[in-house]
Amino acid sequence: MLNRIAFSTARRLAQGFPVLAITGPRQSGKTTLARALFAGKPYVTLEDPEEREFADADPRGFLARFPEGAIFDEAQRCPSLFSYLQGVVDEHRQMGEFILTGSQQFGLMSGIAQSLAGRAGLLQLLPFSLAELKEGGALPASLDTVMFQGGYPTLYDRPVTPSDWFPNYVSTYVERDVRQLLAVRDLSLFQRFLKMCAARSGQLLNLSALAADCGISHVTAREWLSVLEASYIVYLLRPYHRNFGKRLVKMPKLYFLDTGLMAYLLGIRDAEMFATHASRGMLFETLVVSEWVKHQFNAGQGAELYFWRDSAGHEVDLLVPQGGCFMPVEIKSGATFSADWVVALRKMTTLFGDTALPPGIIYGGDGRYERDGCRVVGWRALAEKG
Repeated sequence: MLNRIAFSTARRLAQGFPVLAITGPRQSGKTTLARALFAGKPYVTLEDPEEREFADADPRGFLARFPEGAIFDEAQRCPSLFSYLQGVVDEHRQMGEFILTGSQQFGLMSGIAQSLAGRAGLLQLLPFSLAELKEGGALPASLDTVMFQGGYPTLYDRPVTPSDWFPNYVSTYVERDVRQLLAVRDLSLFQRFLKMCAARSGQLLNLSALAADCGISHVTAREWLSVLEASYIVYLLRPYHRNFGKRLVKMPKLYFLDTGLMAYLLGIRDAEMFATHASRGMLFETLVVSEWVKHQFNAGQGAELYFWRDSAGHEVDLLVPQGGCFMPVEIKSGATFSADWVVALRKMTTLFGDTALPPGIIYGGDGRYERDGCRVVGWRALAEKG
């Protein structure tokens, strides 16, 4: 098993809260992390019908089996258990007593908000980051292979190819999570919606246009998108608003949180297809944004990231808040520097004034240098982030 950067965050949260909640997409390594760090605790999955029935029918009796605490996997499947957990942890006052995992943000977080507020530390765990792959000696040599394979742990600890694994992952996700959260009658229509979202990763989200292209209502599209967010399939990057005397774009940008899944949904079946694929630039931008989200999640933080774009089309791909200022980052898939890469950065840094940190450019080549007042770094620098 590759070492997870989030190990230290999980330990820290377990020392400060009686309950540690670990959430993230299916197959991101939540259960593996919990069982590795808390090997002495009993493990129960609430996807087991017998265990779930016991917990629903007799929550006090169910919890009495675990006087020293336990790991409850897919805890959102038994929402009635949360209020009884509150009583137990309040009585025992023991830090790190219970570990809850869940792959649906809606169910797990609503249960915590209602019954365990102030008692639970939250860790959001996404698939492997490039830094984790590099540390474990598993980082692919080429950028195209990195984007094709993505970061789901199964693809690194089993002899299975992305083309074999992702069809089953999508089928399982749609059949389990979507059916549990939505009364979707036509699952093939939802899969079409999923593919249309993949084609829009890295673009401004026009929900009305997306709904029209899929043949569904605007309300339905909004509901389905909320499920993709709740199950950590997509992330919405919000625009940064500040009154500079110009009209700014208000729509968020849509990003997938794993390029391997995105590539599969786009019909890419091998890494060689990236060389000529029209979405290569968006895949690279998706990779960089998702790496920053992982960085913040692994530290136990929410993903506080933005982009900036004015009505004239000037855009900076990523604004990273740092101590009241913003680090602007441009993302370019090309391997050779181009002078027009810095145009939007100059525009934005002029408007932001003293709150703008020195700008950076992450590109699809190798090397690290200064150019036109910008720090230019190759994609492998992402593997150096903590």
